[in-house]
Amino acid sequence: MYKLYSMQRSGNSYKVRLALSLLKAPYCAIEVDILRGESRTPDFLAMNPSGQVPLLEVADGRYLAESNAILWYVAGGTSLAPESRVERAEALQWMFFEQHALEPNLGAAYFWLSLVKGGRDLQTHALEDWMERGYAALQVMENHLKTRAYFAADQLTVADIALYGYTHVADRCDYDLATFPAIRAWLRRVEQTPGFVTMDWRPDAEVEDPASVAAGA
Repeated sequence: MYKLYSMQRSGNSYKVRLALSLLKAPYCAIEVDILRGESRTPDFLAMNPSGQVPLLEVADGRYLAESNAILWYVAGGTSLAPESRVERAEALQWMFFEQHALEPNLGAAYFWLSLVKGGRDLQTHALEDWMERGYAALQVMENHLKTRAYFAADQLTVADIALYGYTHVADRCDYDLATFPAIRAWLRRVEQTPGFVTMDWRPDAEVEDPASVAAGA
């Protein structure tokens, strides 16, 4: 069984939880609150020197960081990973796009405006840039989805999960999706997929307390 270190309200962490749910893959969820410095402890940094979540323990003492790398790992050999060489490359293309165009803008806006108390005042200087670049990324996605149901392989793949993570919370951080009908329809398609879970959903029966894990309980 996988051991997943994640933060409930993190879009990057949610991507992995969503993929595992869609795949019906069992895992043990360990909550790590980065806002309280729980990812900067010596024990956590020994597992992931970058001090970030999500982090997946794939074998005893072996860890994978970076949400999209984890997605690619857990999806291997499943319907979420395209089979053909070109379709795999297309899925990766959109996952790279998510990390360089979408996440740095929508993700940053979501973090500071929705999660950090007083974050709007702290990041006033950056907000305009986030909005401009974020809307530009959304327009690229909208143009693609005007003629396609999904981002790669004509089916739901890890590319869609990667992009869904922060796009679905755009309205929580000042973005207005009213002028992006194709994106809104795509969000609904993802949400209608069997096994879909929301960001707030918790695998309660499998959640461990970080303190008990650290103590080896």
